[in-house]
Amino acid sequence: MNRQILLIEDDARIADFLRRGLSAEGYVVEVATTGPEGLARARTGEAALIILDLMLPGLGGLDLCQTLRAEGHHAAILMLTAMDSTADKVRGLRLGADDYMVKPFDFEELLARLVALQRRGREQRVEAAVLRVADLTFDRERMQVRRADRPITLTAKELAFLELLMSAPGRLFSRERILANVWGAQVDPLTNVVDVYVRRLRAKIDEGHALPLLKTVRGLGYRMDDAAE
Repeated sequence: MNRQILLIEDDARIADFLRRGLSAEGYVVEVATTGPEGLARARTGEAALIILDLMLPGLGGLDLCQTLRAEGHHAAILMLTAMDSTADKVRGLRLGADDYMVKPFDFEELLARLVALQRRGREQRVEAAVLRVADLTFDRERMQVRRADRPITLTAKELAFLELLMSAPGRLFSRERILANVWGAQVDPLTNVVDVYVRRLRAKIDEGHALPLLKTVRGLGYRMDDAAE
């Protein structure tokens, strides 16, 4: 289970309290103190849970949440705020937050809500036996890939690579993250194996189709989506 939490909070006292408390509970906590910093760290996709303050310098929490969801990021988001009106809560949830807590809050309740969010995430992953991006499907149980209902034959590594990208459509995966997930932590970080497999996958899933699904973000990594370039 992913125990990584991204805490985006500009109040140093609250951030330190949560970092120490969550670390004592076995979580790995990364702290960002501004909206732009939090967005950049959230985009790496390392954290399964994001604790997000609404009043942030540089970029507000609501805009940050909306941006992440629009880009296809699926980490669970728990919003923290001093604003306790029903309208504020509804707006946050509609923009993509999974839960909402009002300051001041009880730490034990926060822990319980984080556990519930993780459990909900596991249940959703179990349900996703078939991954879909546009007309491309990946049946995880049968390990079968089809595009426009045409079967595509892939090697084991190609399947693992494609499954990683399709598990979070729109999410940007760095070369380092792909190497760690598909080839393991011991692989040489200077290898060009990722580039080789990107070319192989493109030839098999995109060639002959008007809409390419496997996208390169130059200097940053790769993502899978059906957005027009």
